[in-house]
Amino acid sequence: QEKLDMSTYPVESIRNFSIIAHVDHGKSTLADRLLEITGTIAKTDRNKQVLDKLQVERERGITVKAQSASLFYNHKGVNYLLNLIDTPGHVDFSYEVSRSLSACQGVILVVDANEGIQAQTVANFYLAFEAQLAIIPVINKIDLKNADPERVEKQIEKLFDIPIDECVRISAKQGTNIEKVLQKVIEKIPPPQCNTADPLKALVFDSTFDHYRGVIANIALFGGEIEKGHKIVSAHTKKRYDVNEVGILTPNEQPTHKLYAGQVGYLIAGMKEVTEAQIGDTLFLYKQPVEPLPGFKSAKPMVFAGMYPVDQTEYNNLKSALERLTLNDSSVTVHRDSSLALGAGWRLGFLGLLHMEVFNQRLEQEYNMSVILTAPTVPYKAVLSSAKLIKEYGKAEITIINPAQFPDKLSVSEYLEPTVLGTIVTPHEYIGKIIVLCQDRRAVQKDMLYIDEHRVMLKYLFPLNEIVVDFYDALKSLSSGYASFDYEDAGYQAADLIKMDILLNGNPVEELATITHNDKAYATGKFMCERLKDAIPRQLFEIAIQAAIGKKIIARETLKAYRKNVVAKCYGGDITRRMKLLKRQAEGKKLMRKIGNVEVPRDAFIRVLKRQTDK
Repeated sequence: QEKLDMSTYPVESIRNFSIIAHVDHGKSTLADRLLEITGTIAKTDRNKQVLDKLQVERERGITVKAQSASLFYNHKGVNYLLNLIDTPGHVDFSYEVSRSLSACQGVILVVDANEGIQAQTVANFYLAFEAQLAIIPVINKIDLKNADPERVEKQIEKLFDIPIDECVRISAKQGTNIEKVLQKVIEKIPPPQCNTADPLKALVFDSTFDHYRGVIANIALFGGEIEKGHKIVSAHTKKRYDVNEVGILTPNEQPTHKLYAGQVGYLIAGMKEVTEAQIGDTLFLYKQPVEPLPGFKSAKPMVFAGMYPVDQTEYNNLKSALERLTLNDSSVTVHRDSSLALGAGWRLGFLGLLHMEVFNQRLEQEYNMSVILTAPTVPYKAVLSSAKLIKEYGKAEITIINPAQFPDKLSVSEYLEPTVLGTIVTPHEYIGKIIVLCQDRRAVQKDMLYIDEHRVMLKYLFPLNEIVVDFYDALKSLSSGYASFDYEDAGYQAADLIKMDILLNGNPVEELATITHNDKAYATGKFMCERLKDAIPRQLFEIAIQAAIGKKIIARETLKAYRKNVVAKCYGGDITRRMKLLKRQAEGKKLMRKIGNVEVPRDAFIRVLKRQTDK
């Protein structure tokens, strides 16, 4: 394979940009066309979402990982190097988007001519706007018969203050007007501000693990140059490496002689350990230390779930699979955890439910690991009031991830729950239903704005635990799929939280304890008792399944005992014979219930703790 010479592309002819948009507005399809036009991939009918390489992405038709590719394009006699990053559109992966923007100087904001501006379009626009990037608005799917580009242009002008004449109308599927997008990229987006004469300074913005070559880091060079044989140091771990190979991604790896300032590429440097290629790390030449780049603020997990191996012997394999997958997906947080019923495992923090499902699917597909995932919970906080506890924890405010650590009401001045600021964009005919849905979820309305005569943008403050499981599904089904939803973190607020215990014949079962809001306690308790009644096998004595808050029982289900038909041998005769036999049986059962203890089988736990998909 011929190595490319990258020195022919000086800084002024480099453009780094990413494509951002709402889900399904055509980012990856636009990326395909850009790759075809610049001759990076051959033109065939088979090019569908070339940059979505993971099996999950192929199956679900969504982008999960931001992927980069370098394009070569000749514009007015000058050869340009364009580095494109295709980003995900779901709210769960907005961390990927913000990371990709750090390696760019501009963005293409794609809006569907049919759907108009959606919640995620707004969120991604503000991400790019705050990063002070050049923004090129592109209206896609103009070949659809319901397309209304004029309306979309007005929306863009009203919401984002971008003049109508700057919008480019394209059809990525048919390839209409794509050349114009490339010309806009070259004219509008500034080249990176850096110099090859400076010392080497490279930002690691993504990394993957290869079984044969170790860690492959995707880097953006902010100064200097790098080639095979250079000795580099990581600012984060202070370890030294020898560079084995550098190159660019055209989406496949293409080795080059050197990489220069302003370019984006990959680097293989014999990093064996998964933890070494920290995303957001700065690399520099040995003996030429530089000021590290600011890096990324770490992602804030919104949803926590326990993950346990189905069989404890698999623990070590699962551990190495988790380490490799968290290298590729750095927004997952991992804490060791163990449970009496499920054995040793981890408590993982995800950015949302879709993120959790995709992570689980990738574990199964890429590492052949089947795991038990418990129902998702959110992190609560408690402000302690008793001096003894404050001394024990070393601080007055503690975070509660596991219900077992929930402190007693007497020693706490207030409990706090996480909140999010949600943005809902919907056609106006569904407003009534959506407002009712939000009020059911204890949400507070903050703002309501008409984007144009048909669409409304609602802003609500939600408690996170109300939207974490099924809010999105409920919203989609209420609005026939037209409403879109996006949220951002809004800190903690005081809430009336309680810990609910589940008792079997009066004995608490500690793995089934949950933290819930006082208003929702009764419904949750009843639901848990009903599920347990289905999951626990019947015994020879009666089992009372109760949900309790402190000493107060709020819900109960009774699992009846198996019983022998003791009166089968009575045939006619006096009633007292029957009564005597039944009474003797009842006494025996009573004695049995006193001494019998209920063993909850493991699969019953799994059925109750697992996420309910069949609700």
